[in-house]
Amino acid sequence: MITKVLEVDNHTVTTHFVLLGFPTQPAFQLLLFFVFLAIYLLTLVENCLIVFVIHSDGQLHKPMYFFLSNLSFLEMWYVTVISPKMHVDFLSHDKTISFNGCMTQLYFFVTFVCAEYILLAAMAFDRYVAICNPLQYPLIMTNQLCGTLAAGCWFCGLMTAMIKIVFIARLHYCGTPHINHYFCDISPLLNISCEDSSQAELVDFFLALMVIAVPLCVVVASYATILATILTTVLRIPSSRGRHKAFSTCASHLAVVILFYSTTLFTYARPKRMYAYNSNKMVSVLYTVIVPLLNPIIYCLRNREVKAALRKTMLCKGSEPREDGAD
Repeated sequence: MITKVLEVDNHTVTTHFVLLGFPTQPAFQLLLFFVFLAIYLLTLVENCLIVFVIHSDGQLHKPMYFFLSNLSFLEMWYVTVISPKMHVDFLSHDKTISFNGCMTQLYFFVTFVCAEYILLAAMAFDRYVAICNPLQYPLIMTNQLCGTLAAGCWFCGLMTAMIKIVFIARLHYCGTPHINHYFCDISPLLNISCEDSSQAELVDFFLALMVIAVPLCVVVASYATILATILTTVLRIPSSRGRHKAFSTCASHLAVVILFYSTTLFTYARPKRMYAYNSNKMVSVLYTVIVPLLNPIIYCLRNREVKAALRKTMLCKGSEPREDGAD
């Protein structure tokens, strides 16, 4: 496989990269294709269904479900940025990606990851207000504030990605730029640069610190306060049913936060040279493929209102043809 390059001002300008992906036997590549394709389609169906149900059921027009629909909408695009190219590479010997295609994929991937970090923090704040200040909840979590928080998540994601791309895209890559990953990510690109990338690394570290550490502090502070409030409340609740209801109020959100933060922190808190190891790809699969699949399941299985709305939607859709036939 020949990597296409251009000579401009004594610099080798890379026009294509080679994604190494998952180097396995062809038969296993085909198996991986069908497995990841099934997961991708199921993820899209789950998240589309959640967005549709929340927006069509008036009982779910609440701040918590507004943020949940934003999370589902975000994750539909989050997986779509990575999965289609990965599926093509499973079936093709040509695993190249153009420079512009790589930068575009990286830009939207960083946008959605950063937006999700901040969105999870906004959801934690929503749960904090609902549990710790229930009487003031309608006054604090207004439609205007919820809209502003959601828009702020997307804006911060877009701006963070734009700044990172400016520094990554102007790096020079020598020889045959093989990316030891199944998609274009920041650390692999820094790893294959043939010039000093310390400035880009510093910018990436600073922005990652702001986008990860600040929302994480909000999440930890929110849930620490929630836990203290719940523990205090539990002492006044005599029945085990009441205790279970108190603890399960925000358990689903906390499970999503732990899944997403633990997998991404494991990846982005490590030095860039660690990307030479294939084990890093397996961790990346967790937060780019598995977490978006599990999020809707976690929310729906632990939420009676969402399950009731899903059943009502399915029953209504199923009864429409019979009603038309009766007419």
